[in-house]
Amino acid sequence: MVRICETNHQRGIALIGAMVLVLILSLLGATILNLSGQEAISSTVGREAVVAQQLADAAGEVVVAWFHSPQAKSAGSALSATLAKKNRDVEGRLSFFDQTSHSQFVGTVSQPDVHLEIGAVSDSQVLSDPRTGMFHALRHLGRIEELKVYAPSTPGLLCTVDVRVATHTNPPFRQSVLMQLGTVDLPPLRAAVQVSQNLGFFQLGNEAPVSVHWGNLKVGGDVVVGRAEELPAQSRLVPVTGLGYDEMSHREDRWMDAWVGGEVRMTQFPIGEPPALTHNIHPQQIPTPGIQFDRWNYEDTKRIAQQHGHYFAIDRDGFLHPDGAVRPGYGLTPDAVLQSKSPGDHRGLIFIDTLDQTAPRKDNLGTLRLHTAYWEGHLVMQGHIVVAPIGSGQSIPALSPPDTEQVSEQVRTPVQLSRVHFNGMLSAAGNITVGGRARVYGAVVTGGTILSSSGGTLEVWYDHDFSRGLYRGVPLVYRAPGAWVAQY
Repeated sequence: MVRICETNHQRGIALIGAMVLVLILSLLGATILNLSGQEAISSTVGREAVVAQQLADAAGEVVVAWFHSPQAKSAGSALSATLAKKNRDVEGRLSFFDQTSHSQFVGTVSQPDVHLEIGAVSDSQVLSDPRTGMFHALRHLGRIEELKVYAPSTPGLLCTVDVRVATHTNPPFRQSVLMQLGTVDLPPLRAAVQVSQNLGFFQLGNEAPVSVHWGNLKVGGDVVVGRAEELPAQSRLVPVTGLGYDEMSHREDRWMDAWVGGEVRMTQFPIGEPPALTHNIHPQQIPTPGIQFDRWNYEDTKRIAQQHGHYFAIDRDGFLHPDGAVRPGYGLTPDAVLQSKSPGDHRGLIFIDTLDQTAPRKDNLGTLRLHTAYWEGHLVMQGHIVVAPIGSGQSIPALSPPDTEQVSEQVRTPVQLSRVHFNGMLSAAGNITVGGRARVYGAVVTGGTILSSSGGTLEVWYDHDFSRGLYRGVPLVYRAPGAWVAQY
């Protein structure tokens, strides 16, 4: 009897232990399931947070892109006017800043310069229309619910961009991001060719080797040509084409004016009085009323190239050294630095310093020799340049200047230019010497003159974007480092 009771007692204890173990395992399983569910929820929330942040960042980059193309239809005419340069600097050039260095954006969070909100009917279509909305390319990520642009909180910066976005989930995940934009202040170039000294020599075969399309020619001294017919006449009726002057029966252009500080002289004219100049040729501009050249400050341009482009030193043999560290025997050839493989391969802003890396003087100018077949970029050479391109160049798309200065009515004609060797800006503190026949789409600036070697010629088509300070490959505005904040 006693054994039976002991056996039953042991069985009861075992049963209780089993039940406790089952309870523990059940609680552990429930905990694991709960943790798994929370982890899944956390993972989903994390993914949505990443998507929302990417959407907010992308929306900010779209705003940056508007500054680079303020005439874009997606930005709307009212917004385009807000983003365009409104002020004048001390030299009278358009700028985002006034003469006291204050930004044109003066709004606040409650009263911003630009405010678009999806709750407003008109703004909703502008923001989110699947075809024409400002952010239609981002619609697969979510929607932009609010956009503000107002004054920067840091002096010297351009503006603050405040974006609120929401993902497509139910409920939506929202993210608000603040970023501040800085600006790269490269002055506009308002002429196709600018020559500080005389252009051409009064000697048969050594006349000015430059011809200009679509923009102004500015010369500080005299201009020497063979015949008056070599200077293009201006006509609003001439068709806009990519033809060179050697392909025309007579030289005409819609936009070309020549502003000459001294005289226009001719080595070949009939006996007697020289032929009259056409109305777009303006000699004797110096001293009155004068000619305004577009100057790029040495220190400022050098700093911008170091931050947003490429900076090189040059040695006396013409080799280039990145970041200014000259190491004999390790220099790069100019063609290795500047060569573009094909149209679209842009080199950006390239600044090549003087021999001693100080401001240019007559005794510290190096010489850059270019034989590159095709190059895209903006070359600022603090010395002399010899241009002798190899090959026939490339065919590139270009846009003519507008036929009117009215911003709302600007229409630019697309043109295909052939045999182009340089697409961009070419600037030299000294002289530019041309060997062979070279073509440029952009602008040419020299602190000296343009010379011909062995009958070389330079034909330039002006890029009107340069007049607005827009240089492809160089940011007009950029996200300022350390100026990005996620609010929630």
